[in-house]
Amino acid sequence: MKLGLGLYRHQLNTDHFRFAKQIGATHVIVHLVDYFNQGNAGNPKGNQPTGDSSGWGVAIPDDELWTVSALQDLKAAIEKEGLVLEAIENFDPGHWGDVLLDGPRKQEQLQHIKRIIECVGQAGIPIFGYNFSLAGVCSRTTGPYARGQAVSVAMSEVDETPIPKGMVWNMIVDPDNLDEPHPEITHDQLWSRLQTFLKTVIPTAEASGVRLAAHPDDPPAPFVRKSPRLVYQPQMYQRLLDLVPSSSNALEFCLGSLAEMTEGDLYEMTQSYAERNAIAYIHFRNVSGKVPHYRETFVDDGDINMRRILQILKASNFDGVMIPDHTPQVTCDAPWHAGMSHALGYMKGLLDSLQC
Repeated sequence: MKLGLGLYRHQLNTDHFRFAKQIGATHVIVHLVDYFNQGNAGNPKGNQPTGDSSGWGVAIPDDELWTVSALQDLKAAIEKEGLVLEAIENFDPGHWGDVLLDGPRKQEQLQHIKRIIECVGQAGIPIFGYNFSLAGVCSRTTGPYARGQAVSVAMSEVDETPIPKGMVWNMIVDPDNLDEPHPEITHDQLWSRLQTFLKTVIPTAEASGVRLAAHPDDPPAPFVRKSPRLVYQPQMYQRLLDLVPSSSNALEFCLGSLAEMTEGDLYEMTQSYAERNAIAYIHFRNVSGKVPHYRETFVDDGDINMRRILQILKASNFDGVMIPDHTPQVTCDAPWHAGMSHALGYMKGLLDSLQC
């Protein structure tokens, strides 16, 4: 198994690459979407993307970032610091909003997503993580919820605020269209949209040598902001895999989101998906509680027995990358850096103790 670090778009620089190397990471997973663009004070860059029902920020995709040459330059900069670029995480809402919403530009955007996947493959990046969701990551609050009053995120209730038409995936795509809500749809309608997406892009991913990796819903509630969710119980991951059976149709296995689900056994599902080589990479974080009442904890301080998870992964011959996708903020001058250092150090200690 390999240790990685996730880096947001504003962190894609030499200092952060060296930081990743210094704290023991060998791989990085990068975000090219700027979640913080024109965001409000509730979504500071020093933490994971947070905020209220107004969304994270404004989606203004930079097409140049997704070209083969730009991706190769990023890969080379990362490799120069002794790291491996393992994956890109998340499509830009501005690139696929109508795919999610079944809007008028759906076919055009599907073709553009296929071109992006081709570029990622040509650049030699093996994995692309995504989250097929209308509301995105939302319905959470920020506060002193972790050990020692460390700032973390939590959920105390489901946000029932309808999503305005100018927003999708918790980002604004049309600032002039925020007065009326999207029409409500059913779970089956959303699954149909996902099936169309996968049937269209998986052949391109196969031909490009790229694995698409689906993140479960965060938070995993049946409805958030009056919109249905897809993977809010563990068996729904299998439904997603069965839509288009392929090695390129895989999972971005988020332990925190899976542990927040109200059904299933996290250890059994980890073994099941790992043994079938369905896991592309892992979000290695811990939580306490279930939806709609949970909080994110330090990696050594939640409901999940992380050592047991690693034992299962080792027995299942999982050899992919694990990252602490987010962590509580440590009270110091560099809260994000300290939180990630603690998480990576704990993960490395566990791996060494198990000779993984």
